[in-house]
Amino acid sequence: MEKAKTIVRIAGVFALVFSYGNLSGNVDFPEGSSTVQTGSVSVQTQTKSAQTVAKSVQTKSKSTQKSSKSETDNKSKDAGTVTIGTQRWEVANLNVSTFRNGDSIPEARNNKEWVAAGESGKPAWCYYNNNPAIGLKYEKLYNWYAVSDPRGLAPAGWTLASDDDWARLISYLGGQGAAGNKMKSTSGWGDGNNGTNEAGFIGLPGGYRVENGTFQNLGSIAIWWSSTESRAQDAIDHYISQSPSLNKGSSPKLRGEAVRCLRQ
Repeated sequence: MEKAKTIVRIAGVFALVFSYGNLSGNVDFPEGSSTVQTGSVSVQTQTKSAQTVAKSVQTKSKSTQKSSKSETDNKSKDAGTVTIGTQRWEVANLNVSTFRNGDSIPEARNNKEWVAAGESGKPAWCYYNNNPAIGLKYEKLYNWYAVSDPRGLAPAGWTLASDDDWARLISYLGGQGAAGNKMKSTSGWGDGNNGTNEAGFIGLPGGYRVENGTFQNLGSIAIWWSSTESRAQDAIDHYISQSPSLNKGSSPKLRGEAVRCLRQ
């Protein structure tokens, strides 16, 4: 009987030791839990890394969109061309806000900015009266520093009209006295001085901006820069007023005038 009790006691001791071993195993779980948490942190870190990559992709996408916009701004809207003699003229004034290489052309929104650009020999553009609504019809006015800038004002596939180009146009249309009336639009000119637009040039009286920044002669004069310099401070332009003539002049480079392009 005593032996039986002894065996029972020994069995109890082994049971206790075995139970303690299991408990010791249970104590290890917090370390396992810590490992799981570390793995979770690692996953979170990877998630943040993925988010960072996503933001980087978004940034690149925005950069691409900006670049695309810049390229679009330099493209001629190509309202159409008209063949006059051997030349293909665009039937609308130039309307770009960047140079061919993508650099922005500064907009002069007030007289001070316009004068500052001209006096420093820097390119600038504007709408007549700084009004985009007027620009929808007559397009932009540029100082001659924008016209002559080596970065290229004319979009790819186009060229700015030189004095020689204008001379060929005048000759084909029957001379200076007759050319203007054939180039004038059939409406929009003051006092009924509309043209026949026989040439298909659609010359609109968009006026110009003088050196001090003020605007003049909307509705009565259409004037365009040539790419040809006349003197150190002046460049050659061509204009139509109330008469049927297309006249040649020389104006200060600080002035704001329209530009017409030719297809190359």
